[in-house]
Amino acid sequence: MIAALLLSKAGVIALTFLGVFMLERTFPATALRSGLARLGRNFSLVTLNIILSPFIVIPITKLASNWALAWRPEWLGGWFGLGIDVLVLDCWIYFWHRLNHVVPILWRFHEVHHLDENLDASSALRFHFGEVALSAVARVAIIYGLTISFAHVVIFETLVTVAALFHHSNLRLALWFERLLSLIIVTPSIHWVHHHALRSDTDSNYATVFSVWDIVFKSRSPNMRIAAMKMGVEGKTDVNILRLILRPFYRA
Repeated sequence: MIAALLLSKAGVIALTFLGVFMLERTFPATALRSGLARLGRNFSLVTLNIILSPFIVIPITKLASNWALAWRPEWLGGWFGLGIDVLVLDCWIYFWHRLNHVVPILWRFHEVHHLDENLDASSALRFHFGEVALSAVARVAIIYGLTISFAHVVIFETLVTVAALFHHSNLRLALWFERLLSLIIVTPSIHWVHHHALRSDTDSNYATVFSVWDIVFKSRSPNMRIAAMKMGVEGKTDVNILRLILRPFYRA
């Protein structure tokens, strides 16, 4: 069952990525400026995470789930329980994301994601393997303490990745439609501001799936996305794949 669940997750993510990647090139919101070198960097980081996940992320998550506290009542099961777990994990990832911008050692890893100077579907998967591993370890307490099943974690991870592919995308949407969506979920107009190469904007709009967290915890940027908005990290530029991998381990 676990193998089938993980295979389904991979299939959904792959199909979503291909769909969004093609659509954003057919209906771009802004002029696409991404070259092969940039895509090569992003896909290299993705490949590293795919290789390392079965040895780090999956075992850590399974262990936390298998040894979780057995307090969960029956009424907190089924679809209702899944919904609660998704909300809890999405709130947790909001705070974890925010912490990555505050704690210097965490920012060193997370900065690799933000150094991307153009945004598209590949940006959603561009993370340093160190950040992915640290996230898996930090999530153990939530899974253990709330008795969240491995299946629910995998479903949530699938939802998060699909949401990230969407809100990092350069897909052009009707203004009225995006405004309607943004009342519930994070859209490109919200998340692109988070990738603005202006630190005050970078340190805002942390939500991943549901947009409400930034409103509740007062971290929504008042700024709006504009076509000329510069992406990346203020005062820095993107670097080659080797330097991206080594970057968190030395002072740039």
